[in-house]
Amino acid sequence: MKTTLVTKYLKPVSLLIFMLFCVGINEISSQPSLFSYNQFTDKQGNTLNYRLLYPDYNPGRVLPLVVFLHGSGERGNDNEAQLKWGVREFANEQMMMQYPAIVVAPQCPEKLSWSNVEEDTINMTLTLKPEPSQPMKMVIELIHQLITDLPIDTGRIYITGLSMGGHGTYDVLQRYPDLFAAAVPVCGAGDTSSAASIAHIPIWIFHGAEDKSVDPKYSMDMLVALTKAGAHPGFTQYPEVGHFSWLGAYTDPLMIEWLFRQRK
Repeated sequence: MKTTLVTKYLKPVSLLIFMLFCVGINEISSQPSLFSYNQFTDKQGNTLNYRLLYPDYNPGRVLPLVVFLHGSGERGNDNEAQLKWGVREFANEQMMMQYPAIVVAPQCPEKLSWSNVEEDTINMTLTLKPEPSQPMKMVIELIHQLITDLPIDTGRIYITGLSMGGHGTYDVLQRYPDLFAAAVPVCGAGDTSSAASIAHIPIWIFHGAEDKSVDPKYSMDMLVALTKAGAHPGFTQYPEVGHFSWLGAYTDPLMIEWLFRQRK
């Protein structure tokens, strides 16, 4: 319906509200992102796009670092898609005031993955391969570069990711178990046979009970494996929720408060 047809039947006050709403939407959509555009290049010349949130310019303050790993649908080279889900919650005004943190959101190139595992689809198990994927190698190098360049509290580095990024969260935890202070894998899966290596890390697992993309059994199996290894992980399974469990996870105030309390 054309705007002229809509406005024809609106009263003056309603028309004013309608016009202000449209202007507001345009202003919001045109606001520049708080995440800066960046690119990391390793010694071999490989590049990794990433976006960075720096909540407040205060060079005298040391801040936690949140590493966010996106899902498979956000792979590419536009350095934009990785902000589609989840990570923007760390950039709202209330969050930045209450839990200021440096947030990095790398973008995995097309057809590659954060994790490097052997999958047994019959038994629904994953086995970690000896070497990390190329994108994950670069993520780790990027983290160390950020630690060098920015005032990061190395005792408060957190890792989280959704779907493919949830897989990547387990993967990087098991490869670098002394780097992170806490982790939040969302609708992910990992190598349960290596659960003991990360039992000392505070972990809160999220999944949707009706997820058809990543079977919630993967999360439940990891919960059991971690518990048997002596860990006390958090576990939230949303009833009547499919793959989009991250909508609840990253807006859960209890999870956010818990995450930023964790220290190595």
